[in-house]
Amino acid sequence: MVVKAKIEPFVIHIEDAVLDDLKARLKRTRWPNAPKEAGWEAGTPVAYLKELVDYWLHTYDWRKWEAELNRFDHFRVLVGDEHIHFIHEKGSGPEPLPLLISHGWPGSVFEFLEVIEPLAHPERFGGNVRDAFDVIVPSLPGYGFSSIPENPLGPQATAELWHELMTKKLGYASYAAQGGDWGAFITAWLAFNHAEEVVGIHLNRIGPDTGPNVSSPPLSEEEKAWIETVRKTRVEVAAYSHQHSTRPQSLAYGLNDSPVGLAGWIVEKFYAWSDIGGDLESVYKKDQLLTNVMIYWVTGTINSANWFYRAVQLAGDRQLPEGKRVEVPTGFAYFPVDLHAQPPRSWWERAYNLTRWTKMEKGGHFASLEQPQELIEEVRAFFRPLR
Repeated sequence: MVVKAKIEPFVIHIEDAVLDDLKARLKRTRWPNAPKEAGWEAGTPVAYLKELVDYWLHTYDWRKWEAELNRFDHFRVLVGDEHIHFIHEKGSGPEPLPLLISHGWPGSVFEFLEVIEPLAHPERFGGNVRDAFDVIVPSLPGYGFSSIPENPLGPQATAELWHELMTKKLGYASYAAQGGDWGAFITAWLAFNHAEEVVGIHLNRIGPDTGPNVSSPPLSEEEKAWIETVRKTRVEVAAYSHQHSTRPQSLAYGLNDSPVGLAGWIVEKFYAWSDIGGDLESVYKKDQLLTNVMIYWVTGTINSANWFYRAVQLAGDRQLPEGKRVEVPTGFAYFPVDLHAQPPRSWWERAYNLTRWTKMEKGGHFASLEQPQELIEEVRAFFRPLR
């Protein structure tokens, strides 16, 4: 007899011993040297990281942010072989649309702290209750409060877990989905493999596509220029991705043992991929940067999170099958600053049934943290005709 796994309430609570150990490690940091003129272009500067660590030690309060996260209802449930953690905020009104939101690397469910309540309860923020969503935000397998897979899972395998979570565990007959970074890949694979249940998807970064070697129709000059731009910039900005994809285990020993090493690895991505005009704290507060880092630290999941890239490499999840595209209605929000330049609209239309394309005025890779209100309005507008 098959026993159906129960959905169990979950409360984030990190033991004092873990926090005490963190402080002890921070105090014992052995700082590296750096050339006098070294700036962010060479990685996280020592001067800034010392300032951040001083704040971490003497001002930052994990218990405050733990309580803030726990304002929402958290759960864990066995899906496939993994115990998946998720936030489930049921929306207002008689017919909230189920909306599954997926994060990526180096993000976490914390990214969505400012968008969950407005999406679920628009009437509390001057909106219309008819735009309400049931908001479901899971931690990716191997990230945060979800279990660590025996072997790493990529976006397509994760999408299958998400579909089971939504339909078999939570009982939704149909649902919508949104994502950026790896969340965009997961969301797109959901739509590709489960078009009958997924009513529409919204992305703020390109997911799996047709790849650069397409001939029908021929590449436009704009598309060729974009591909060349990505090739030139990839050497500089994607070294981390190559390391994660090829030798993640070698990196793990330092990042899992040193909280300062972990912060240095993650915070630099927030600087490089965000629309900050050269000033990290013009957009992010130290508390936001540290809470995201803390989720990786207190759960010990930086290695399994990094291994996600290796899984993508092995599974070939970056490209759709030849001659195929995502037929589910797709919306895209084009935030101007990101890891790479975003592809032109024609490139999207090769791979997706693109029904909405919005150029945002500002913002970058971590849209829900950088421009939460703008993302909220964009998501509401896209899904409104699909309800």
